Amino acid sequence: MEKLRLGVLISGRGSNLQALIDATSDPAYPAEIVLVIANRADAGGLARAKAASIPTLVIPHGQFSDREAFDMALDEALHAAGVDLVCLAGFMRLLTETFAERWRDRLVNIHPSLLPAFKGLDAHAQALAAGVRISGCTVHFVRPAMDAGPIIVQAAVPVMTGDDESSLSARILEAEHLCYPLAVRLIAEGRVQVVGDQAGIAGAATASKPLINPRA
Repeated sequence: MEKLRLGVLISGRGSNLQALIDATSDPAYPAEIVLVIANRADAGGLARAKAASIPTLVIPHGQFSDREAFDMALDEALHAAGVDLVCLAGFMRLLTETFAERWRDRLVNIHPSLLPAFKGLDAHAQALAAGVRISGCTVHFVRPAMDAGPIIVQAAVPVMTGDDESSLSARILEAEHLCYPLAVRLIAEGRVQVVGDQAGIAGAATASKPLINPRA
């Protein structure tokens, strides 16, 4: 069976990219990374990809006249590499509606909150300001609206007394590194079906115990 071909878009250190690299290093994993694209030449994730012998490409967004031209360059590179699924992994650029629709249900993102709560930047700060006891992360299909689209996988993460943005971010990041490879595997296995605004997961087990915080 042919593996799902992944293109990963990054802007920074690439920790979620590394989680995908680690997952795809298993011969039994049903997907492979065929291209990593960064919009910044200094993105740390490029070194991670090169260390794993994964082809990389830098497409600096500042060299384009507008978002549409930049997204067209991304689209051409992804198609040239034969990418089946695009994974946003800390890609700090808003994609155009045209790009999102062209890759509809073949474009996924991971966000550090339990969507639809705390969309946009500073999700950890938003969670702390709201005083929530539980936050988390979400892997979802991308739609033109920011941080919107059918949800594939979520993880609930407790907010601890005394947390700041750094400590909460680190705890949620651990969950992200589990959720992203899981979501990609489910897609690669053909177990994710999008109906309307929801993603159904065939044969998936459901967590039965609640996460309660604080505990009495």
